[in-house]
Amino acid sequence: MKWIAFVVCAWLAIGVSALVVGAASDAAVTVQLFKFRPDRLEIAKGTRVVWTNHDDIPHTTVSAGKFRSKTMDTDDKFSFTFTSAGDYKYFCSLHPHMTGMIKVE
Repeated sequence: MKWIAFVVCAWLAIGVSALVVGAASDAAVTVQLFKFRPDRLEIAKGTRVVWTNHDDIPHTTVSAGKFRSKTMDTDDKFSFTFTSAGDYKYFCSLHPHMTGMIKVE
């Protein structure tokens, strides 16, 4: 009986570890047709967001005082890991009408 309890506890510990690792994975934002898609994203602390530019013209990703990408040409990527909770509004500095929001909990 103790052996079964040990196996169940070990199985639960592995399952919980997998959930924690999964929570701090990557999230993706696509830049396409002059839009960030999705334009609003909710993530957990520790998540890395990767923006990929699929337009034929350059774009940037900027959140005042938080992060700033280099100019991304077609298929270039930029990533940022969010370690603090909060709302992060961002935009393209080349096309300021392009906006997005990352909510970190």
